[in-house]
Amino acid sequence: MCVGQIVGVHGVRGLVKLKSFTEDPAAIAGYNPLMDPTGTRSFTVELQSAMKDYWLARVQGVSDRTAAEALRGVLLHVDRDRLPPTEDEEEFYHADLIGLSVERPDGSGIGTVIALHNFGGGDMLEVNLPERRTVMVPFTKALVPVVDVAGGRIVADLTDDLLAPPDAAEQAREKAAEAAAERAGSAADGEAE
Repeated sequence: MCVGQIVGVHGVRGLVKLKSFTEDPAAIAGYNPLMDPTGTRSFTVELQSAMKDYWLARVQGVSDRTAAEALRGVLLHVDRDRLPPTEDEEEFYHADLIGLSVERPDGSGIGTVIALHNFGGGDMLEVNLPERRTVMVPFTKALVPVVDVAGGRIVADLTDDLLAPPDAAEQAREKAAEAAAERAGSAADGEAE
């Protein structure tokens, strides 16, 4: 699970700017060693001082700006089993939601959670529907009243318009535009002869 990211460098002695994604930002150092997304490189971080949105940190083995620059953008991960259990029944790790089936209150299937996003207005579940398209579902108690991680499911009370395929009028406009483009291409070919 991703617990942080190296977002920049500070100075010439190898300090990095470390953004922590843990509930207590200082807790990230307690998960040492941290891994890159592939699990092939490990990093031991020592927090130096808290800044507004990040920590200044020393990474073991990194002693100059060039080495620190090479780490810019690296996401830092830990194995899921190293994280503490959630304390509240309505508290979840994002990674625990990925792969859960989504069903209506009557038990009929809707799809599968493939991602959780937050674009600034609150958490959104990205749900893959059987017809190979996705919908974004606001992750609110009103729309998602049941999250059963142990049971592998989410109950979502969604309206039909949220799940409906793209607007038929929009599809007709797209087809008309494609046909017009084909006619224009054919006319241009005819003039060229």
